[in-house]
Amino acid sequence: MKKQDLPQDESNLKSANMTEVLYVTDENDNYTTANSIGWEAKKAALEESLELIHERIEEARQDVVNQISSPIMYFMELNKMDLSVLASYVGMWQWRVKRHAKPRVFKTLNESVLKKYADAFGISVDELKNFDGK
Repeated sequence: MKKQDLPQDESNLKSANMTEVLYVTDENDNYTTANSIGWEAKKAALEESLELIHERIEEARQDVVNQISSPIMYFMELNKMDLSVLASYVGMWQWRVKRHAKPRVFKTLNESVLKKYADAFGISVDELKNFDGK
């Protein structure tokens, strides 16, 4: 794609003050890089991905409200993590993190374990302990 033909359609990248670096050809047909704020296909894909992420966050929030899962699952989704990423951040096995996602187990966690989760989520221990989904 020629540099002058690079699409600059508004997308979520612009609203986040971000650009994407792409390889293009200049006027001499040499490869170079250029920034783009997006194009229609990219915009549609980003919007669909963000919609799915927001649905997962809302589902996790509802699970906390209904006491199906602990706040760990909500904050994990909110921070766009999965079990393996969170487990590596807190230095635990995935099965332990999954176990801590159960409300009755979560209530028994000590302060040092809660602190590891809170640090991974960038919140305080009180915010984590007292989050009820509302």
